[in-house]
Amino acid sequence: MGNDWKAIEAKYYMQAVARQPIVLVKGEGTRVWDDEGNEYLDFTSGWAVNNVGHSNPSVADAVNEQARTLLQTSNQFYTVPQLKLAQILVDNSCMDRVFFGNSGAEANEGAVKLARKYGKLNRGGAYEVITAWNSFHGRTLAMTSATGKPHAKEDPFQPFPEGFVTVDYDDIDAVKDATTDRTSAVILEPVQGEGGVNIPSKEYLKDVREWCDKQGLLLIFDEVQTGLGRLGTLFGYQSFEVEPDVMTLAKGLGGGVPIGAFLAKESASVLEPKGEHGSTFGGNALTCAAAYASTRYILDNDLSHNSNVMGQRLMKGLMELERDCEPVTTVRGMGLLCAVEFSEDVSAQVISSCNESGLLLNMVKPNAIRLMPPLTVNASEVDEGLERLKVGISKVFEG
Repeated sequence: MGNDWKAIEAKYYMQAVARQPIVLVKGEGTRVWDDEGNEYLDFTSGWAVNNVGHSNPSVADAVNEQARTLLQTSNQFYTVPQLKLAQILVDNSCMDRVFFGNSGAEANEGAVKLARKYGKLNRGGAYEVITAWNSFHGRTLAMTSATGKPHAKEDPFQPFPEGFVTVDYDDIDAVKDATTDRTSAVILEPVQGEGGVNIPSKEYLKDVREWCDKQGLLLIFDEVQTGLGRLGTLFGYQSFEVEPDVMTLAKGLGGGVPIGAFLAKESASVLEPKGEHGSTFGGNALTCAAAYASTRYILDNDLSHNSNVMGQRLMKGLMELERDCEPVTTVRGMGLLCAVEFSEDVSAQVISSCNESGLLLNMVKPNAIRLMPPLTVNASEVDEGLERLKVGISKVFEG
Protein backbone atom coordinates (compact mmCIF):
# COMPACT_ATOMS: atom_id res chain seq x y z
CA MET A 1 0.00 0.00 0.00
CA GLY A 2 3.03 2.27 0.24
CA ASN A 3 3.31 5.04 2.79
CA ASP A 4 0.91 7.67 1.48
CA TRP A 5 -0.80 7.72 4.84
CA LYS A 6 -2.87 10.83 4.15
CA ALA A 7 -4.40 9.24 1.07
CA ILE A 8 -5.11 6.06 3.03
CA GLU A 9 -6.82 8.11 5.76
CA ALA A 10 -8.92 9.90 3.16
CA LYS A 11 -10.02 6.61 1.62
CA TYR A 12 -10.62 4.42 4.66
CA TYR A 13 -11.20 6.54 7.77
CA MET A 14 -14.59 8.05 8.57
CA GLN A 15 -14.20 11.75 7.84
CA ALA A 16 -15.35 12.97 11.23
CA VAL A 17 -12.06 14.44 12.46
CA ALA A 18 -10.45 17.74 11.48
CA ARG A 19 -6.77 16.84 11.22
CA GLN A 20 -3.57 18.74 10.68
CA PRO A 21 -1.68 17.44 7.60
CA ILE A 22 1.00 15.76 9.71
CA VAL A 23 1.59 12.03 10.23
CA LEU A 24 3.30 11.54 13.60
CA VAL A 25 5.39 8.39 13.95
CA LYS A 26 7.60 8.89 17.03
CA GLY A 27 7.61 10.78 20.31
CA GLU A 28 10.03 11.34 23.16
CA GLY A 29 9.36 13.68 26.06
CA THR A 30 8.07 16.97 24.67
CA ARG A 31 9.14 16.25 21.08
CA VAL A 32 7.54 14.30 18.25
CA TRP A 33 8.60 13.47 14.69
CA ASP A 34 6.58 12.98 11.52
CA ASP A 35 6.99 10.43 8.75
CA GLU A 36 9.23 12.84 6.84
CA GLY A 37 11.65 13.27 9.74
CA ASN A 38 10.49 16.75 10.80
CA GLU A 39 10.71 17.48 14.54
CA TYR A 40 8.08 19.37 16.57
CA LEU A 41 7.58 20.57 20.11
CA ASP A 42 4.25 19.06 21.15
CA PHE A 43 2.32 21.64 23.14
CA THR A 44 -0.90 19.64 22.78
CA SER A 45 0.21 16.56 24.77
CA GLY A 46 -2.42 14.48 23.01
CA TRP A 47 -5.05 16.89 24.43
CA ALA A 48 -3.50 16.91 27.91
CA VAL A 49 -3.03 13.14 27.91
CA ASN A 50 0.75 12.80 27.83
CA ASN A 51 1.38 14.46 31.19
CA VAL A 52 4.55 12.40 31.72
CA GLY A 53 5.79 13.01 28.17
CA HIS A 54 5.81 10.85 25.08
CA SER A 55 7.16 7.30 25.42
CA ASN A 56 7.86 7.70 29.11
CA PRO A 57 10.18 4.79 30.07
CA SER A 58 8.31 4.03 33.31
CA VAL A 59 5.00 3.73 31.49
CA ALA A 60 6.54 1.79 28.58
CA ASP A 61 8.16 -0.70 30.96
CA ALA A 62 4.90 -1.16 32.87
CA VAL A 63 2.97 -1.78 29.64
CA ASN A 64 5.58 -4.25 28.41
CA GLU A 65 5.63 -6.21 31.66
CA GLN A 66 1.86 -6.28 32.02
CA ALA A 67 1.30 -7.25 28.37
CA ARG A 68 3.44 -10.32 28.95
CA THR A 69 1.67 -11.14 32.22
CA LEU A 70 -2.09 -10.51 31.98
CA LEU A 71 -3.96 -8.24 29.60
CA GLN A 72 -7.63 -8.53 30.48
CA THR A 73 -10.07 -10.25 32.75
CA SER A 74 -13.63 -9.27 33.49
CA ASN A 75 -14.40 -7.36 36.66
CA GLN A 76 -15.70 -10.63 38.01
CA PHE A 77 -12.16 -11.04 39.38
CA TYR A 78 -9.62 -8.88 41.18
CA THR A 79 -6.44 -7.77 39.43
CA VAL A 80 -3.43 -6.29 41.19
CA PRO A 81 -2.88 -3.29 38.82
CA GLN A 82 -6.48 -2.16 39.29
CA LEU A 83 -6.25 -2.28 43.07
CA LYS A 84 -2.83 -0.58 43.15
CA LEU A 85 -4.18 2.25 41.00
CA ALA A 86 -7.30 2.59 43.15
CA GLN A 87 -5.19 2.80 46.28
CA ILE A 88 -2.75 5.43 44.99
CA LEU A 89 -5.58 7.67 43.75
CA VAL A 90 -7.61 7.47 46.95
CA ASP A 91 -4.57 7.82 49.22
CA ASN A 92 -3.53 11.01 47.42
CA SER A 93 -6.94 12.65 47.11
CA CYS A 94 -9.90 13.57 49.30
CA MET A 95 -11.92 10.66 47.88
CA ASP A 96 -12.82 7.27 49.34
CA ARG A 97 -13.94 5.11 46.41
CA VAL A 98 -13.12 4.78 42.71
CA PHE A 99 -14.64 3.13 39.65
CA PHE A 100 -12.67 2.73 36.41
CA GLY A 101 -13.96 3.14 32.86
CA ASN A 102 -12.44 3.78 29.45
CA SER A 103 -12.67 7.53 28.86
CA GLY A 104 -13.59 10.90 30.26
CA ALA A 105 -17.05 10.74 28.73
CA GLU A 106 -17.67 7.38 30.38
CA ALA A 107 -16.35 8.70 33.70
CA ASN A 108 -18.76 11.63 33.52
CA GLU A 109 -21.64 9.33 32.55
CA GLY A 110 -20.89 7.27 35.65
CA ALA A 111 -20.79 10.37 37.83
CA VAL A 112 -24.18 11.48 36.50
CA LYS A 113 -25.67 8.03 37.12
CA LEU A 114 -24.35 8.25 40.66
CA ALA A 115 -25.91 11.72 41.05
CA ARG A 116 -29.29 10.48 39.85
CA LYS A 117 -29.21 7.59 42.29
CA TYR A 118 -28.20 10.01 45.04
CA GLY A 119 -31.12 12.29 44.15
CA LYS A 120 -33.57 9.43 44.33
CA LEU A 121 -32.29 8.38 47.73
CA ASN A 122 -31.79 11.80 49.30
CA ARG A 123 -33.83 14.42 47.43
CA GLY A 124 -37.17 12.83 46.69
CA GLY A 125 -36.32 11.55 43.23
CA ALA A 126 -34.32 14.58 42.00
CA TYR A 127 -32.39 13.85 38.81
CA GLU A 128 -31.35 17.12 37.15
CA VAL A 129 -27.71 18.21 37.02
CA ILE A 130 -26.67 21.85 36.68
CA THR A 131 -23.86 22.43 34.18
CA ALA A 132 -22.14 25.54 32.82
CA TRP A 133 -21.98 27.25 29.46
CA ASN A 134 -18.66 26.72 27.63
CA SER A 135 -18.12 23.47 29.50
CA PHE A 136 -17.11 20.20 27.88
CA HIS A 137 -17.96 16.80 29.36
CA GLY A 138 -17.69 14.35 26.46
CA ARG A 139 -19.26 13.23 23.20
CA THR A 140 -21.78 10.57 24.19
CA LEU A 141 -25.39 11.69 23.74
CA ALA A 142 -25.86 12.39 27.44
CA MET A 143 -22.54 14.21 27.80
CA THR A 144 -23.23 16.20 24.63
CA SER A 145 -26.42 17.30 26.36
CA ALA A 146 -24.44 18.13 29.52
CA THR A 147 -21.82 20.10 27.60
CA GLY A 148 -22.56 23.81 27.68
CA LYS A 149 -22.66 24.67 24.02
CA PRO A 150 -25.80 25.84 22.23
CA HIS A 151 -27.28 23.07 20.10
CA ALA A 152 -28.99 24.23 16.95
CA LYS A 153 -32.40 22.74 16.24
CA GLU A 154 -31.03 21.24 13.04
CA ASP A 155 -28.30 19.38 14.97
CA PRO A 156 -28.31 15.84 13.51
CA PHE A 157 -27.95 14.24 16.95
CA GLN A 158 -31.14 15.70 18.40
CA PRO A 159 -33.05 14.91 20.51
CA PHE A 160 -30.58 14.91 23.40
CA PRO A 161 -31.27 13.19 26.73
CA GLU A 162 -32.95 15.44 29.28
CA GLY A 163 -31.88 16.19 32.81
CA PHE A 164 -29.31 18.98 32.39
CA VAL A 165 -29.77 22.67 33.16
CA THR A 166 -27.06 25.00 31.83
CA VAL A 167 -26.08 28.28 33.51
CA ASP A 168 -23.35 30.89 33.20
CA TYR A 169 -19.93 29.82 34.51
CA ASP A 170 -18.43 31.77 37.41
CA ASP A 171 -21.87 33.00 38.50
CA ILE A 172 -23.05 31.66 41.84
CA ASP A 173 -26.40 33.43 41.54
CA ALA A 174 -27.08 31.54 38.31
CA VAL A 175 -26.51 28.24 40.13
CA LYS A 176 -28.83 29.28 42.94
CA ASP A 177 -31.55 30.44 40.55
CA ALA A 178 -31.39 27.16 38.61
CA THR A 179 -31.70 24.97 41.71
CA THR A 180 -35.11 23.36 42.18
CA ASP A 181 -36.49 20.31 43.91
CA ARG A 182 -35.49 18.38 40.78
CA THR A 183 -31.79 19.22 41.19
CA SER A 184 -29.47 16.44 42.36
CA ALA A 185 -26.00 17.79 41.54
CA VAL A 186 -23.81 20.47 40.02
CA ILE A 187 -20.99 19.47 37.65
CA LEU A 188 -18.20 21.94 36.88
CA GLU A 189 -14.67 21.98 35.53
CA PRO A 190 -12.37 23.78 38.00
CA VAL A 191 -10.92 25.47 34.91
CA GLN A 192 -12.76 25.16 31.60
CA GLY A 193 -10.29 23.72 29.10
CA GLU A 194 -12.17 23.17 25.84
CA GLY A 195 -14.14 26.34 26.48
CA GLY A 196 -10.99 28.45 26.12
CA VAL A 197 -9.10 28.01 29.44
CA ASN A 198 -11.63 29.96 31.49
CA ILE A 199 -10.46 30.46 35.08
CA PRO A 200 -13.15 31.29 37.65
CA SER A 201 -12.92 33.96 40.29
CA LYS A 202 -11.26 33.01 43.55
CA GLU A 203 -14.48 32.48 45.53
CA TYR A 204 -16.72 30.91 42.89
CA LEU A 205 -16.08 27.23 43.57
CA LYS A 206 -16.15 27.83 47.33
CA ASP A 207 -19.53 29.52 46.96
CA VAL A 208 -20.85 26.60 44.88
CA ARG A 209 -19.56 24.19 47.52
CA GLU A 210 -21.37 26.12 50.26
CA TRP A 211 -24.59 26.20 48.22
CA CYS A 212 -24.47 22.46 47.52
CA ASP A 213 -23.95 21.76 51.23
CA LYS A 214 -26.89 23.97 52.12
CA GLN A 215 -29.20 22.35 49.54
CA GLY A 216 -28.01 18.75 49.94
CA LEU A 217 -26.64 18.57 46.36
CA LEU A 218 -23.65 16.65 45.12
CA LEU A 219 -20.78 18.74 43.78
CA ILE A 220 -19.02 17.00 40.89
CA PHE A 221 -15.72 18.26 39.51
CA ASP A 222 -14.89 17.19 35.98
CA GLU A 223 -11.11 16.91 36.29
CA VAL A 224 -10.64 15.00 33.05
CA GLN A 225 -8.33 17.77 31.85
CA THR A 226 -7.30 19.51 35.08
CA GLY A 227 -6.39 16.42 37.09
CA LEU A 228 -2.99 14.78 37.61
CA GLY A 229 -0.84 17.90 37.89
CA ARG A 230 -2.05 20.01 34.96
CA LEU A 231 -2.94 23.10 37.05
CA GLY A 232 0.13 22.97 39.29
CA THR A 233 -1.47 20.80 41.97
CA LEU A 234 -2.10 17.07 41.76
CA PHE A 235 -5.84 17.70 41.38
CA GLY A 236 -7.46 20.93 40.29
CA TYR A 237 -9.68 21.18 43.36
CA GLN A 238 -6.54 21.66 45.46
CA SER A 239 -5.72 24.84 43.53
CA PHE A 240 -9.03 26.32 44.72
CA GLU A 241 -9.08 24.76 48.22
CA VAL A 242 -12.48 23.18 47.58
CA GLU A 243 -13.31 19.49 47.92
CA PRO A 244 -15.97 18.01 45.62
CA ASP A 245 -18.13 15.02 46.49
CA VAL A 246 -17.33 13.34 43.18
CA MET A 247 -14.41 13.76 40.79
CA THR A 248 -13.87 12.43 37.28
CA LEU A 249 -10.49 11.69 35.70
CA ALA A 250 -9.19 10.49 32.33
CA LYS A 251 -6.68 12.03 29.86
CA GLY A 252 -3.51 12.40 31.98
CA LEU A 253 -4.43 9.44 34.18
CA GLY A 254 -3.16 6.82 31.73
CA GLY A 255 0.06 8.40 30.54
CA GLY A 256 -1.08 7.71 26.97
CA VAL A 257 -3.39 4.71 27.31
CA PRO A 258 -7.20 5.10 27.35
CA ILE A 259 -8.65 5.03 30.85
CA GLY A 260 -11.20 7.01 32.84
CA ALA A 261 -12.34 7.01 36.45
CA PHE A 262 -14.88 8.58 38.74
CA LEU A 263 -14.10 8.88 42.43
CA ALA A 264 -16.48 9.68 45.26
CA LYS A 265 -16.53 10.31 48.94
CA GLU A 266 -18.13 7.58 51.04
CA SER A 267 -21.30 9.61 51.52
CA ALA A 268 -21.77 9.82 47.73
CA SER A 269 -20.84 6.22 46.90
CA VAL A 270 -24.39 5.01 46.38
CA LEU A 271 -23.99 2.63 43.42
CA GLU A 272 -25.30 -0.40 45.25
CA PRO A 273 -26.44 -3.15 45.11
CA LYS A 274 -23.61 -4.70 43.16
CA GLY A 275 -24.26 -4.86 39.44
CA GLU A 276 -25.89 -1.43 39.06
CA HIS A 277 -22.92 -0.15 37.08
CA GLY A 278 -20.20 -1.88 35.11
CA SER A 279 -17.72 -1.81 32.22
CA THR A 280 -16.14 -4.70 30.33
CA PHE A 281 -12.81 -2.96 29.85
CA GLY A 282 -13.07 -0.64 32.86
CA GLY A 283 -10.09 -1.29 35.10
CA ASN A 284 -8.35 -3.35 32.43
CA ALA A 285 -5.09 -4.78 33.79
CA LEU A 286 -2.92 -3.26 31.06
CA THR A 287 -4.36 0.25 31.28
CA CYS A 288 -4.29 0.22 35.07
CA ALA A 289 -0.64 -0.85 35.09
CA ALA A 290 0.18 2.06 32.77
CA ALA A 291 -1.92 4.49 34.79
CA TYR A 292 -0.32 3.39 38.05
CA ALA A 293 3.15 3.87 36.57
CA SER A 294 2.20 7.30 35.24
CA THR A 295 0.63 8.43 38.53
CA ARG A 296 3.58 7.09 40.49
CA TYR A 297 5.94 8.99 38.17
CA ILE A 298 3.98 12.24 38.64
CA LEU A 299 4.17 11.87 42.42
CA ASP A 300 7.78 10.68 42.66
CA ASN A 301 9.06 13.44 40.37
CA ASP A 302 6.78 16.16 41.78
CA LEU A 303 5.53 17.04 38.31
CA SER A 304 2.77 19.16 39.84
CA HIS A 305 5.49 21.50 41.09
CA ASN A 306 7.22 21.48 37.71
CA SER A 307 3.87 22.27 36.10
CA ASN A 308 3.52 25.27 38.38
CA VAL A 309 7.07 26.55 37.79
CA MET A 310 7.09 25.96 34.03
CA GLY A 311 3.55 27.31 33.78
CA GLN A 312 4.68 30.57 35.35
CA ARG A 313 7.56 30.74 32.88
CA LEU A 314 5.22 30.05 29.96
CA MET A 315 2.70 32.65 31.14
CA LYS A 316 5.44 35.25 31.56
CA GLY A 317 6.46 34.71 27.95
CA LEU A 318 2.85 34.83 26.78
CA MET A 319 2.23 38.08 28.64
CA GLU A 320 5.30 39.57 26.93
CA LEU A 321 3.81 38.39 23.65
CA GLU A 322 0.53 40.10 24.50
CA ARG A 323 2.39 43.31 25.28
CA ASP A 324 4.50 43.27 22.11
CA CYS A 325 2.10 41.73 19.58
CA GLU A 326 -0.97 43.88 18.90
CA PRO A 327 -3.13 41.07 17.42
CA VAL A 328 -2.83 39.16 20.74
CA THR A 329 -5.61 40.55 22.91
CA THR A 330 -5.63 38.21 25.92
CA VAL A 331 -3.54 35.47 27.47
CA ARG A 332 -4.64 33.34 30.41
CA GLY A 333 -3.59 30.18 32.12
CA MET A 334 -3.00 28.14 35.24
CA GLY A 335 -0.17 25.65 35.51
CA LEU A 336 0.49 24.20 32.07
CA LEU A 337 -2.97 24.93 30.68
CA CYS A 338 -2.82 28.23 28.79
CA ALA A 339 -4.63 30.09 26.04
CA VAL A 340 -3.85 32.93 23.64
CA GLU A 341 -6.70 34.97 22.16
CA PHE A 342 -6.47 37.09 19.00
CA SER A 343 -8.33 40.14 17.73
CA GLU A 344 -9.32 38.21 14.59
CA ASP A 345 -10.48 34.68 13.77
CA VAL A 346 -7.02 33.48 12.76
CA SER A 347 -6.55 30.41 14.96
CA ALA A 348 -6.49 27.99 12.02
CA GLN A 349 -3.86 30.06 10.22
CA VAL A 350 -1.75 30.39 13.38
CA ILE A 351 -1.90 26.64 13.98
CA SER A 352 -0.74 25.92 10.41
CA SER A 353 1.99 28.54 10.59
CA CYS A 354 3.25 27.16 13.91
CA ASN A 355 3.27 23.66 12.41
CA GLU A 356 5.75 24.99 9.87
CA SER A 357 7.76 26.54 12.72
CA GLY A 358 7.86 23.20 14.53
CA LEU A 359 5.26 23.78 17.24
CA LEU A 360 2.03 21.82 17.68
CA LEU A 361 -0.94 23.68 19.20
CA ASN A 362 -4.68 23.24 19.63
CA MET A 363 -7.49 25.52 18.50
CA VAL A 364 -10.26 26.02 21.06
CA LYS A 365 -12.05 28.93 19.34
CA PRO A 366 -11.79 30.59 15.93
CA ASN A 367 -9.83 33.33 17.68
CA ALA A 368 -8.10 31.36 20.47
CA ILE A 369 -5.44 28.66 20.71
CA ARG A 370 -4.49 26.44 23.63
CA LEU A 371 -1.05 25.40 24.90
CA MET A 372 -0.69 22.35 27.18
CA PRO A 373 2.80 20.84 26.99
CA PRO A 374 3.73 17.72 28.97
CA LEU A 375 4.31 18.30 32.68
CA THR A 376 7.88 17.12 32.09
CA VAL A 377 8.66 20.14 29.90
CA ASN A 378 11.83 22.00 30.86
CA ALA A 379 12.80 25.67 30.75
CA SER A 380 14.69 25.50 27.46
CA GLU A 381 11.73 23.79 25.79
CA VAL A 382 9.32 26.42 27.12
CA ASP A 383 11.55 29.19 25.76
CA GLU A 384 11.97 27.39 22.45
CA GLY A 385 8.21 26.88 22.20
CA LEU A 386 7.59 30.57 22.86
CA GLU A 387 10.04 31.54 20.14
CA ARG A 388 8.40 29.19 17.64
CA LEU A 389 5.01 30.60 18.62
CA LYS A 390 6.20 34.16 17.95
CA VAL A 391 7.54 33.13 14.56
CA GLY A 392 4.28 31.39 13.68
CA ILE A 393 2.13 34.35 14.69
CA SER A 394 4.34 36.88 12.91
CA LYS A 395 4.11 34.94 9.65
CA VAL A 396 0.32 35.13 9.79
CA PHE A 397 0.02 38.83 10.56
CA GLU A 398 3.03 40.12 8.63
CA GLY A 399 2.27 37.88 5.66
